Amino acid sequence: MCGIVGVYCDDDSFTSRIAYYALFSLQHRGQESAGISISGEDFKVYKGMGLVNEVFDDKTLSRLRGNSAIGHVRYSTTGESKLENAQPLFVKSKSGSISVAHNGNLVNYRELRRELESDGRVFLTDSDTEVIAHLLSSYLLKNEIEEALALLTEKLCGSFTLALLLNHMVVGYRDPMGFKPLCVGKLENGYILASESCAIDSVGGELVRDVKPGEAVIIEDGELRFERIAESNQKAICVFEYIYFARPDSIIDGRSVYSVRFDIGRTLAKENPVEVDIISPVPDSGTTSSIGYAYESGIPYIEALIKNRYVGRTFIMPGQRSRELSVQLKMNALKENVRGRKVLLIDDSIVRGTTSRRIVDLVRKAGAKEVHFRVGSPPIISPCYFGIDMSTREELIASSKTVEDIRKAINADSLAYLSLKGLIKSVRIDEEDLCLACLTSDYPVEVPGEICLRCSARA
Repeated sequence: MCGIVGVYCDDDSFTSRIAYYALFSLQHRGQESAGISISGEDFKVYKGMGLVNEVFDDKTLSRLRGNSAIGHVRYSTTGESKLENAQPLFVKSKSGSISVAHNGNLVNYRELRRELESDGRVFLTDSDTEVIAHLLSSYLLKNEIEEALALLTEKLCGSFTLALLLNHMVVGYRDPMGFKPLCVGKLENGYILASESCAIDSVGGELVRDVKPGEAVIIEDGELRFERIAESNQKAICVFEYIYFARPDSIIDGRSVYSVRFDIGRTLAKENPVEVDIISPVPDSGTTSSIGYAYESGIPYIEALIKNRYVGRTFIMPGQRSRELSVQLKMNALKENVRGRKVLLIDDSIVRGTTSRRIVDLVRKAGAKEVHFRVGSPPIISPCYFGIDMSTREELIASSKTVEDIRKAINADSLAYLSLKGLIKSVRIDEEDLCLACLTSDYPVEVPGEICLRCSARA
C-alpha cells in the first residue's frame, strides 16, 4: 500500500509543509520513498529514497513554494524499490505539467505498456504508475479532466486511487470499485485530500467526507467540487485496510478502524476462547483487537512484548531476509510479565509464518508456561493483485497447510483464526462490497489464471 495526499493552500509558503506533515502521518503506508510535487510560479518535484523525514528537511521545504501540491509515500508492488520509481511521477506534455501519485496496482499493466511502447512512448521507470501518466497526458490533449478520467477508467483494470497535479489543479480520484481509500478535509486556508483521515487530523483539518468509488474531487482556484466519473454495480473495498494497513485513528468509508479492530477482538474471543493468564498483542497491529478480546473475555490485558518504535513495519519491507532480521531488532519480551504464565498472543494476520514463529519462540524463551496464538483475520490463502506484496501462493503458509500444520510451524500450543463471517460482522460492510480475494480466492475483477465468480455473475 502507498499513501497519497493532495493540498491546496492560500499561503504558498505553507503548502509543502502541510503535504510533508500529512505524508509523515501516512508513513505506515510506505517506507521506501517519499516525494512532493508542487505548482507555484514554476512546477517542482522533489523525491528521494527513505522515510519522509529523511527525504525532506526545512531547507528543501522552504524551496517548494506554491498553492497546489501532491505527495506520496511508496510501498512497491509493481516496479523495483529504486529512485526512478519514486513518486509522484512527472510528465511534461502539450496539455501542460502533469504529476501523478498512485495507490494501487494495475492487473493489465504489461498489456497497456506494450500498447504505449508500440505507439512510440518511452518509459523511464518499470512502475505501473507511468502507464497512468502517459494515458492521462494523451487524454487531456482533447478533453477536460472529467472526460479524461472517464477514458482512463475504461483502460485500467485493477486498483487505482490517484492524486493528480495538473498545472495548478489538484485532483483526487478513486476507481469505480473503491479498492483503496481516499478522503477530503477542510483546512483553515484551503483543502486537503489523503489516503486516510488521520493525515487530515494531523494538520488541523476537518474531515469533509470520503471520496466515493468512481468519484473525483477537484480543487481549482481554491474551489472544491466533486464529480461522478464512473459507475459500478458493486464495490471491492480492501478488507485489509481494516485488518492491518490503516492507522486505528482513521475513519474509512464511514467506519472507525479502531472500532472495527476492537470488534474483531470481541468476536475472536467469542469464537475461539482459551484458558490463559494474560492476553498480549503482537504490537502494533494486534493491539486494538487484543483490547477487544480482553474486554470480551475478562482476561487481563498485559503486554508480553515491547516494540522498538524505530524499526519499520516488517510486513511491508521488501525481501524476506529484511523482514526476518528486523524482527530481532523490533521485539523484546517482558520476562517478568510472561514467566510461568499461560500467554495468549493476538496478531492481525499470518502471512508467511516466519515472523509468528520467531515471536512465539521469543515469548517461550522468556519463560512462558504456554503460548497460544489467535489471529484477527481468516487464513490468507491467495495472492493479492491489487496492492499488497504477496504475489505467489508459495509465500502464503495457509495456502498449502492446515491450521494444525501452521500451529506446529509457529510452535504455538494452540492456534485459531477469526471466521470470515465474524470478520464481515466486525467490519459492518456488506460482503459484496468488500474485496476478500486473499481470504476466499474469489477475485472482484478478472485476473489471468484466477477465479472471478463476480465476473461470471455479471456476464
